[in-house]
Amino acid sequence: MNKQSYNMTGLFALSLRLVVGWTYFSAFWRRLIIANKLNPEEAGYIGEKFNHFLPNALGIDGIIEYLVSNPEVLWWAMAAFTIIEGIVGLFIMLGMFTRLMSFGVFSLAIGILLGSGWIGTTCLDEWQIGVLGVASGFMLFFIGSGYYSVDKYFMDRKFKFTKTKWFPYVGSGVLPIKKMKKIVLTGALGIFFLTLYTNQHFHGGVFGTLHNKSVKPKIEISNASIQNNQLKFEIYRVEGADVYGSFLIGIQLLDESGTIVLEKKGDDLARYPLTHIENHYVAKIKPGAHSLIIPLGAKADLTIDLQDVTGINGSSYTLKLIDISGAEWEIKIDR
Repeated sequence: MNKQSYNMTGLFALSLRLVVGWTYFSAFWRRLIIANKLNPEEAGYIGEKFNHFLPNALGIDGIIEYLVSNPEVLWWAMAAFTIIEGIVGLFIMLGMFTRLMSFGVFSLAIGILLGSGWIGTTCLDEWQIGVLGVASGFMLFFIGSGYYSVDKYFMDRKFKFTKTKWFPYVGSGVLPIKKMKKIVLTGALGIFFLTLYTNQHFHGGVFGTLHNKSVKPKIEISNASIQNNQLKFEIYRVEGADVYGSFLIGIQLLDESGTIVLEKKGDDLARYPLTHIENHYVAKIKPGAHSLIIPLGAKADLTIDLQDVTGINGSSYTLKLIDISGAEWEIKIDR
C-alpha cells in the first residue's frame, strides 16, 4: 500500500477512532470533571468498582486482590489508570501518535476483558466492550490515521520526527512491515480465539449451558468455628449485580436436630457492631438500614458473641445465612 491508500483507509476508520477514543476519554471525563470518582471517602469511588471485578477475574485476580487489599496503592493505580485512559482516548480521537495509542486501546481493553468480562446483568456488557476494544486496537494499529488527524498534519508539514524510522510504528503513514497478510491473519485469528474462549469461560456462550453470574447474589462461607464463646466465620460475595448489594436479613445457628440456637434477624444485623467486622478489601461489608449489606467482591471475617446463648454444647452445628431475595447459604461447623 502507498501513502495515499493509508490516508484513505485511515479516513474510513474516522468514526471508529472517534467512538473508541471517546469510550476511553469519557472514563477520565466522568471521574474527574463531571464527578470526583477518585475520592475513597465518597460513594462511587472507582476503587470499590474495581473490587467488584475480583471474584471471577481471569488470570489477573492476583493483581486485583493485591490492589484492593492495599488502599493507598490502589488509589495510585486508579489515578494512573484514569490518566492513561484520558490520554489514550484523547489522542486516538485526534489521530495523534495513533499506532502507539492503539496499543494503549488494546491493552486497556484486555484489562477490561480479563477483569470484568463476566459482569453484565441484562447482556454481556463488559465482555462486549472488552473484545471489541481488543479488535479495534489491533485494527487501528495497522490502519493508523489518515485525513483529519494530527499525524497527517505533522507529516504534511514534514516535521523532522516524521522522517525517523520509528514514527511509522507510533504514528501513521506507510507501515514498513513484511508479510503483512500473514501477520494480520494470525492476529485476527488469535483475537477471534480469545473472543470465543472468554465468551465460553465467562458465559457459556459457545456451547453447553448459558450462565450469568451477575443476576443472583452468591456468598461463600468459610473458616467457620465456635471457640471461646464466639462464632467466627468468613464471608465472600462472589456473584450478583455489581451495582446492587446482597442484603443479609438473617443469620442462624442450628444444632444437629435442626433447632435454632442462635438467630440474628434484619433489625439485629442493621445494628451489627463494626468492631465485629474485619473487612479485607476496599469494598466493605457494613450494616444498613434494615440488613447487613454485602457488596460484590467484599470479603470479611465476622464475629458473634455467644456468652448469653444457651445450648452451645454440641459437637456439630450448621451456620445459615439468609438473603432478602430468599437465597440461603450454609456451612457445617464441627467443634
